[in-house]
Amino acid sequence: MKPDPFSLENAGWPAILVDASQVIRQANQAAIKIFGVALEGNSPLLSAIWSADNAATPEQFLTRWERAPAPTVSLKLRGKGGGAQAHLVSICSFNRDGEKYFLLQLLPQAGTPAYETERNSDTTIVHRQKLECALQMARSVALDFNNALTAVLGHTSHVLSRMEPTHPDRGSLLEVEKAAARAAEIANDLGAFSLQEKGARSQGPGNLNLVLQRTVEVFQQNKALGGIEWKLLLERNLYAAKFDEAKMQQVFIKILQNSIEALPNGGRITIQSKNVELTDPAQDRNVRLAPGAHLCVEIIDTGLGITPEVLPRIFEPFFTTKPRPHRGLGLAWVYGVITNHGGGVAISSQVGASTSVRVYLPAENRIVQDQSGALEELRGDQMVLMVDDEDLLLTMGQTILSAHGYRVLIANTGQKALELLAGKEAVQLVITDLVMPAMSGRELVEQIHQRWPSIPILCTSGYIRPGGQENDAAYLQKPFTNRDLLLKVKQVLAA
Repeated sequence: MKPDPFSLENAGWPAILVDASQVIRQANQAAIKIFGVALEGNSPLLSAIWSADNAATPEQFLTRWERAPAPTVSLKLRGKGGGAQAHLVSICSFNRDGEKYFLLQLLPQAGTPAYETERNSDTTIVHRQKLECALQMARSVALDFNNALTAVLGHTSHVLSRMEPTHPDRGSLLEVEKAAARAAEIANDLGAFSLQEKGARSQGPGNLNLVLQRTVEVFQQNKALGGIEWKLLLERNLYAAKFDEAKMQQVFIKILQNSIEALPNGGRITIQSKNVELTDPAQDRNVRLAPGAHLCVEIIDTGLGITPEVLPRIFEPFFTTKPRPHRGLGLAWVYGVITNHGGGVAISSQVGASTSVRVYLPAENRIVQDQSGALEELRGDQMVLMVDDEDLLLTMGQTILSAHGYRVLIANTGQKALELLAGKEAVQLVITDLVMPAMSGRELVEQIHQRWPSIPILCTSGYIRPGGQENDAAYLQKPFTNRDLLLKVKQVLAA
């Protein structure tokens, strides 16, 4: 049976994944307990468990429900002993990588306890199983979306890094990068939803300076903002902090948009990052800071300021002094994101003079690797093997790494990767996707650890970061930019 990245093992009920050729691509343990050896072997067919008592053949059955909404039907299927038994089956169809798939899930029914289930009503269990089907498809869509966005972001950021700052098309490419980053945020939110976990997205220790630099560059390229002077004061020995990079960038974008609106006739915006180390509790307006390490990002504009009667209400949802289409959600959203990170937001203002917004995040009392250098500092000459079943990602990775001095081998299967590793070339780093057909990335990692334990490995995935993986230097979440890839490669090789 061919493995597939569409995982069924988390389902607590029998589930079978079938392709349009009636080949059973996956069956979870709950299904194998019922149908036994019929689901084993190389590419078993749905006909192996299909009863002749059904009104339609397997082919007719799948064709009937190819485009129809997910129904629940009664089918007779042959179990371990060969006898046919009636089952209620929920079916839903979807497309992946140009192929049609059907997910069949067996539902409990009174008087036929063929497998264990929770003591809930049949209706509740049916809803749960259909929800699980939707969540499985959401995970699959998020994976495909992230793979495509990785190629878009990688190539776009690579071209931007080689383009002159005055190039007339640079602004358009920056807009492409912004749009792709926004789409990546949506894809990651979809992935987080599919796991039904709040904050499921990976939040590894990162460098907030890099996020600030990218955010400011977006505004600096806007010629309509030529009357604004930008001043960036970044702490070079910045503490490490855990944060969601996409959401944090949106936080700073929303704050800077407010600062720009406060400067209708131009002015100066100063962005400063700094470490804060406290031995005693402290208070900054509404923010209570506990003893320990914190990061502070302060954004100061020389604008119109905020009046005393408005200032206490700025974080209220739907409160705004601006005309339509403003909805009063910007700073409320900022406040929600920062507090979900365990931090706080403080704002002070002088009417007609300035406004200061201070964002605090809990930090680790250790210096994060300075990532603010030029891309030229991220060059290398090591031999890198990149493994992914998506050819467009192999092309993107090879283009970026080769342009920065690395010698690159590529493999679109785990088996081919092992063959290259066993060859004459001395590979010094393996970059592998975790989710691949035939041999998964995890299986490849195990094989490499056993046979070549000294070779470092960098894992990538479009799925939410797998639980229990604590080695931050060995994981890169898709989608990523060229800088993300080069920085992570440099980190892993230096470890």
